[in-house]
Amino acid sequence: PFAIGSETWGSILSPANNCGISGLRPTYGRVSRYGAMALSWTLDKLGPLSLSADDCGLILEAIAGKDHKDPSSSNRKYIYTRDVSRKNKLGVIKGVLDDIDEQVRSNFVTSIKHLGKKFEITEIDLPDMPYQEVTRTIMLAESSSAFEEFTEKRLARSLTAPEDRYGPYARTTVLAKDYIKALRIRGVMAHQVDDIMSEFDALISPTRNTPASPIEDEFRGSITGASRDIMGAAGNALGLPSVSVPNGFTPDNLPTGIQFMGRAFQENRILSIAADFQDGSDWHIQHPAELLPKTEP
Repeated sequence: PFAIGSETWGSILSPANNCGISGLRPTYGRVSRYGAMALSWTLDKLGPLSLSADDCGLILEAIAGKDHKDPSSSNRKYIYTRDVSRKNKLGVIKGVLDDIDEQVRSNFVTSIKHLGKKFEITEIDLPDMPYQEVTRTIMLAESSSAFEEFTEKRLARSLTAPEDRYGPYARTTVLAKDYIKALRIRGVMAHQVDDIMSEFDALISPTRNTPASPIEDEFRGSITGASRDIMGAAGNALGLPSVSVPNGFTPDNLPTGIQFMGRAFQENRILSIAADFQDGSDWHIQHPAELLPKTEP
């Protein structure tokens, strides 16, 4: 079984983390978005969520390719295979473990120890760039354009969730000069980040700063675990592929995840690393029901 998700900033990797499954955000343009609702034309990506990294690769092979109905789609052919031509080097961005849930940190450190048996792991600095601000500016400006008719007809007042009614109008306040500036900075950012990533097979981090939320939690309101997401912001702004796989549970049996982000069009490399990680663990095949405390009959 599998599902197709769309990610502008986190909406494939976060559900994968929260559901204890594997999720792949492909390179921008790898999969046609024709037929999907647009949010941000230069950020939106479609990708699979499934049981394992191997499954995600097989599904990507089936859905990738050129589609003349989506001008942004790439004509690069994609065939899934485990990539053995690796440097066996992984990078961890400095500060990635600051201000995160303690169990998320613990599970990530355990994962690093496991990966350290095969990979040289180095802590790195990304270039000092406004990753989150650039991504947010582009997303707000483009979503305002995508829903122009919706806002002009003042249909936001008809939304059932009160907290959603102001957003469509707030997005229209992004100035054209700020959008153009964000696009220009993104170009510089792409070259600088790629120079660093060329030295590694992937950059790794916790998928989210928090474990999955309990199902009984109120889902409306502020989102925790997304306040500082440098890797997610950079990856989505630059259209880079990333795969999230489960790497453990909290004492309350809530899943956590680890993500592997690679260079553009190097899905096979990050998928092979994630698949190797899953070969040596069973987090991805554990079912929540099997983790619940046993009760006496």
